[in-house]
Amino acid sequence: MYAYTDKEGEIAVKAARQVVEEYIKAKNVPALTFPEKFNAKSGVFTTISRHPAHELRGCIGYPEPIFPLSEALVRSAIAAAFDDPRFPPLQKEELKDVVFEVSLLTPPEEIKVNKRKELLSAVEIGRDGLIVERGLYRGLLLPQVPVEWGWKPKQFLEQTCLKAGLPQNCWKDSSVQFYKFTAEIFEEDEPYGNIRRKKL
Repeated sequence: MYAYTDKEGEIAVKAARQVVEEYIKAKNVPALTFPEKFNAKSGVFTTISRHPAHELRGCIGYPEPIFPLSEALVRSAIAAAFDDPRFPPLQKEELKDVVFEVSLLTPPEEIKVNKRKELLSAVEIGRDGLIVERGLYRGLLLPQVPVEWGWKPKQFLEQTCLKAGLPQNCWKDSSVQFYKFTAEIFEEDEPYGNIRRKKL
């Protein structure tokens, strides 16, 4: 059972692109109308990729439901386009060559296991996204990432540790906390193209 309809997903992706386009032109955030459901607090990530190579161009979001979805979506779209430290700010001429993807998240839940090796069976590829935390270190990978890279659960755990700047095998350490979440993902099939629900 989906929390969001295909139409709501389409609205989210179109809004992300519209926000970025308006911000590039005038450093202004457009006044958008969202479904009432978007007033509820929710985590969200916006991903921008080069088409058709699927090369990442920016990805930033909010794992926890700290803002209404409408606000979190606008914030994440702007951040993915202009504030991802891995990439230079998106330029106007790039808009025709990139696709937008929006991931609507469930709240993260801590994965509790008696033995660390049980983490391997607690994580389901194609369903779960992961967050790892130890002290000030924190890393997140969306559910689509291990699918796109063909990872098994062990690789997924290792790569999430590396994303946080932690040792690859930190998942074996009981002082390290893992959280999982799921996402409904909607994407453009090409720049300014049709928007579809992404199946993992």
